[in-house]
Amino acid sequence: MATEGIPVKPDKDAFDGELQEMFGHPKGLFYLFFAEMWERFSFYGMRALLTLYMTKVLFFGDANGEKISITIYAAYGALVYATPFIGGMIADKLLGYRKAIMLGGILMAIGHFVLAIENDIAFYGALALIIVGNGFFKPNISSFVGTLYKEGDARRDAGFTIFYMGINVGAAAAPLICGWLGETYGWHWGFGAAGVGMLLGLGAFWNGMRENVFGQEGHPPKGKGTLKQMTESIVYVGAFMTVPIFTFLMWKNEYVSWILYAALAVSIAYVIFIFVRVSKEEAQRVFVVCLLTFFITVFWSFFEQSGSSLTLFADNNVNLVWLNASQTNFINPGFIVIFAILFSAMWVQLSKRGLNPITPIKFALGIAQLGLGFLIFAFAIRYVDDSAKVPMIFLVLGYLFMTTGELFISPVGLSKVTELTPKQYVGFMMGVWFLSSAFAHHIAGIIANLTAGGGKDTVASEPTFIDILVEMVTGVSAEQASGFSEGMEKLYTYSTVFSQVGFAALGFAIFAIILSPFMKKWMHGIK
Repeated sequence: MATEGIPVKPDKDAFDGELQEMFGHPKGLFYLFFAEMWERFSFYGMRALLTLYMTKVLFFGDANGEKISITIYAAYGALVYATPFIGGMIADKLLGYRKAIMLGGILMAIGHFVLAIENDIAFYGALALIIVGNGFFKPNISSFVGTLYKEGDARRDAGFTIFYMGINVGAAAAPLICGWLGETYGWHWGFGAAGVGMLLGLGAFWNGMRENVFGQEGHPPKGKGTLKQMTESIVYVGAFMTVPIFTFLMWKNEYVSWILYAALAVSIAYVIFIFVRVSKEEAQRVFVVCLLTFFITVFWSFFEQSGSSLTLFADNNVNLVWLNASQTNFINPGFIVIFAILFSAMWVQLSKRGLNPITPIKFALGIAQLGLGFLIFAFAIRYVDDSAKVPMIFLVLGYLFMTTGELFISPVGLSKVTELTPKQYVGFMMGVWFLSSAFAHHIAGIIANLTAGGGKDTVASEPTFIDILVEMVTGVSAEQASGFSEGMEKLYTYSTVFSQVGFAALGFAIFAIILSPFMKKWMHGIK
């Protein structure tokens, strides 16, 4: 650990020593761990309440209340993951990771506290603040982790998995605490607790900067003083000025899809620009990042039912034990907290034995496990009771397979974006990575809206191939479903959609396996 001779408050331009280490990893990793843990506490605490709050409070009594809630949730999810696409580029070119993270955290904290005000205008404005803030915070703290490891460092995947556990410690605690406060004492208490979590995350990150655990990483690009300060000021003012725009988009959410298509066009153009500017080997690696981004989009499109249709499924058709519907959002991150360290150790041990699967195979296995999870949700209808509710064990088991699938994909994917992408474009490609989640939320909203329809309207006069597949899982034919009561009709609709998601996921997993040999070649030695 080469820290001798470094002053207490070193001049950042003079620092050239090794990063301090703790538990075999850069010390800065653990400060980012706690910053992200509290930020995710705020984010997932709010998310656990959001769909139920809209359905039961804002649109209560509306005949289409559930569909309206799902549509707003999908638009919010799309935009909250679209803005990192821009935030990553701004950090790369202007602010640097440190200032971008602080700006994003402040905006998000304000948004969470405004969300505690039970008012329609405050509701849309609060979501807008969180959307803009997340754009600056989310891609850059993940990219910051990557800067702590040199290229080829065998600890990189393990480090990202540890960081990913921090995300899920916060995400696991949030539904339990915010969900309990929201549904027991009032929604504003739950949202307020999420705001406090965001402030704690900012405090952890600020303390890391004070302790200089990040070395020279994360500073703005070098430039002339006055011009640089003016540019940064414009970014700060512009960030707040975009809030009314996103408030309008949340209110008129039908325009969100056009924003996503425009962002997709820009990202494709910029990726082509990258291909032209870099070497052939680097271009092929970036192309692999694009393929991985496609598969992660598929994964999150299905996975993100957890915040909408799966929460409503738990509320409507699951015999809940110990948890309320919002608190079921704890199950997935709770499993990750249990398994993250085990998976981290597993990848290290498999690497030592030369048995660690290449990233495309991990993606295929992750998507397949996600598919099995949804088939378990659908299979639960075979054990329905007289009140049209299924045992909670099926919800838990389904989430278990979703979680193991997530651990195969998400932390490894974050690592590969930073490892495969040329350093000067990492922030942008991390933004593209999160843009994929924006499209995934858009697609997830379409899927979730299918569960909000009526089962009788979806029954065909003659069984289709899809009907046959659904019957294989559920044990219920389309003809039988046509005579169901309202409660059973709703359960059958969930089971039908979950079955279709499960089989589609298995199909994409097979596709990923087919492409894996080509992707391995284009990764040029990176696994």
